[in-house]
Amino acid sequence: MTNEQPGVRGAGRARVDAADAMAGLEMLLAEGPYGPLRRVLPVAPAVRMAGALAGRPLTVARRGAALAAELARIGLGRSTLAPPPRDERYADPAWSGNPLLRRSVQAHIAASGVASDLIADAELDGADDERVRTALDTLADALAPSNTPLNPVAWRAALETGGASVVRGARRLVTDLATPPRVPATVEPDAFEVGTDVAATPGAVVLRTPVFELIQYLPQTEEVRDLPLLVVPPMVTRYYLADLAPGRSIVEHLVRGGQQVFLLSWRNPGTEHATWDLDTYGRAVLDAMDACEHVARTDRMSLMAFGSGGTITAMLLAHLAEIGAQERVASVTFVASVLDHEEAGTAGATLIPKARAAMAASQRTGYLDGRVLAEAHAWLRPADLVWPYWVHNYLGAQSPPASDVMFWLADTVRLPARLHRDLVTIALDNPLVTPGACGMLGTAVDLSKVDRDVYVVAAITGRPSTWRSCYRTTLLLGGTSRFVLGGFTASVVCPPGEATASFRVADTTPAEAERWLAGARAVAGSWWSDHLAWLDERSGPLRDAPPELGGRGMHAVAPAPGEYVLQR
Repeated sequence: MTNEQPGVRGAGRARVDAADAMAGLEMLLAEGPYGPLRRVLPVAPAVRMAGALAGRPLTVARRGAALAAELARIGLGRSTLAPPPRDERYADPAWSGNPLLRRSVQAHIAASGVASDLIADAELDGADDERVRTALDTLADALAPSNTPLNPVAWRAALETGGASVVRGARRLVTDLATPPRVPATVEPDAFEVGTDVAATPGAVVLRTPVFELIQYLPQTEEVRDLPLLVVPPMVTRYYLADLAPGRSIVEHLVRGGQQVFLLSWRNPGTEHATWDLDTYGRAVLDAMDACEHVARTDRMSLMAFGSGGTITAMLLAHLAEIGAQERVASVTFVASVLDHEEAGTAGATLIPKARAAMAASQRTGYLDGRVLAEAHAWLRPADLVWPYWVHNYLGAQSPPASDVMFWLADTVRLPARLHRDLVTIALDNPLVTPGACGMLGTAVDLSKVDRDVYVVAAITGRPSTWRSCYRTTLLLGGTSRFVLGGFTASVVCPPGEATASFRVADTTPAEAERWLAGARAVAGSWWSDHLAWLDERSGPLRDAPPELGGRGMHAVAPAPGEYVLQR
C-alpha cells in the first residue's frame, strides 16, 4: 500500500502535518466548531472595518481607481501580475499560456490585493484585523479561478472521458455533502486497513476495561530495556498516529530500538459514557501503569503522551507527586501537547459563546461528534483541506490520493460530553499554570512539583504560537527538560532516513522561547533517533526480552490493534 500518491497539488502542498492537524482539532475544542459561513462572515469586525473606511473616502477612492486601472491593463494584456512561482494551483502551463485563463488569474490577484490593502487602511486592532484577514483569505481561496470549470484539470478530464467526468464529479460532490463531515473527501474510506496498513506493529491486547484497551507490542530485539514505556494518545483522535504505516511508526521504531512498549487504545464513547471526565481518563492511565508494571515485573516506567493525552498525563503526574508516588515515573515525553494555554486563552476569550454552545450541544447528545470537528478543522485550513480536493475530486473526478496521515485524520472519534467540558475549561481558563486551580483524582494539581526528566517535542508548522505554547511546558514542570522543535516536513511522522527530516535542539531551556530558538542548533535527520537515545539513558539496563506477551495472570485478550480502534 502506497502511503502517498501524487495528484492533489503534487500531494505535498495539501498534505497536512500530523502535529498541526492534532493541534488544530484540539484548538477547536475551545474555539467551538464552526463552518465556512462563520469563518467568511465575521459580522462585528466587518462592521467596524466599514466604519473605519467610511471615514477615509479618499483612500477608498484611490484603491478603487488603482483596481480599475489594473483591470484595464489586464483586459489589454499589458498587466505584469502573476501568481507566486510556488502557487501550485496555477502550475499548469495553460494558466499562463491561455489569454483567458491568464487574465482570470490576474483579475483575481488584483482584487485580492486591493481587498488586503483596504484592511490595512482600516487600521483595525489585532484581533479584528486577524479575523477579517482570515475571512478574506478564505473568500479569496474560494473564488480562485482554479476552483471553477475554467481549470484545465476540469476541461481536460471532460474531453478525455467524453463528459463522463462531469457526472462522476457531481456524484462525488453529492455523496460528500450527504453526510458529515460535509467537505471533500481527503482519502477513500477503504484506502487503508487498520491492523494491516496502519496500526500494524505486532502486539496483543493484554488488558481491556470499559475505557481502554492496553496493547503490549512484541519485542523485536533479543534484549530489551528494563523499564517499559506507556504511550498515552490523544482522546480526540485514533491512537495510531503513534503507530502509522510500517516504516513510519514511532512505536515500531521504539520496539526495534529495544524498548518495551505499551499503548492505550481509547474506547470510542457513546451516549452512555457522557459522564466520563478528566478523572475517568486519569484513572485509566493509572490502571494502565499498574498493568505495565505488573507485566514487566518492575515498579518504575516511562510515559509518552501525544496531544491532549499530555493534559491527562501532566495532571496525573501532579497527582502522583502530591501523594508521594512520582518515583514510579522514570521520564515523560510530551509530543505536540499544550499545557499552558496563555496565548490561546487570550484569543479564545471572544470565542467563549461558541465554545459554550458546542458544550451545550454535546451535553444534549452525550458526546461531541468527531465529524463536526473534522469539518470545522477543514475550514481552518481550506487552502490545504478543501479546495485542492475540490479540484481533484469534483473537477477532475478522481479519487483522492492515498495518504496514511489523512486516513488517520478522517478516522474520527467521539468525545464524552463531560470530558469535552473539562478540556474546554482547561483551554479557556488555563488552570494548569496556577497551583491548585484544578484537581485530579481528589488532589490539587501543581505541575511545579513534578520533577521528572522531560522530553518535549513541538512542530514548527501551523500557528507560531503553538510551538511556543508547547515550549512553556519546560517552564511549568520542575524536572530537567529537553526541548526539540521539529522541521516543516513530517515533524511528528518523521522516521530516520527521510531526506527532508530535520529538527532543532539546544542543551538548555531558558525562560524565553525566542532565546531558546536563537541558541538552538539545527540537526539533520529525525528527532526519533535523538529521543530514543535520551529514553535509553532513562530506561535501565538491558535484559532478555520476555518470551511471551502478557504473563503473570494477564494473558493476551486479542491480537493488536484490538477492538476499540475499530469501533465506529
